[in-house]
Amino acid sequence: MSRKTIWASRVISVLASLVFVMSAIMKLKGGPEVAQGFAHLGLPMSMSLPLAILELSCVAIYLVPATSVLGAVLLTGFLGGAICTHWRVGEPVFFHLALGGLIWLAVYLVEPRLRSLLPVRH
Repeated sequence: MSRKTIWASRVISVLASLVFVMSAIMKLKGGPEVAQGFAHLGLPMSMSLPLAILELSCVAIYLVPATSVLGAVLLTGFLGGAICTHWRVGEPVFFHLALGGLIWLAVYLVEPRLRSLLPVRH
């Protein structure tokens, strides 16, 4: 594995993680915009703290190299819920799908076991 591949994976991981961290910070901070967003999605504001804790926990697991595959699975599950919630109210979900792809791309670049399961033909 080359140093460029490792660094590409790290950069992608950090960028993808920043989306979740910013989302969690907004949920923890609260405010009228967050309350309006939750109401639009049909979610009670009482879910903001548990969702923020869940997001930060999944990101922490994802950013530890030894547990990155588990973190990717957890973040994918979180995104699945987000996709379902946004789709239900008629909002686009492409961003969530792309974010999930980036999460797995970062793991794929540095995890030989995953590359053996999903080989790329040359």
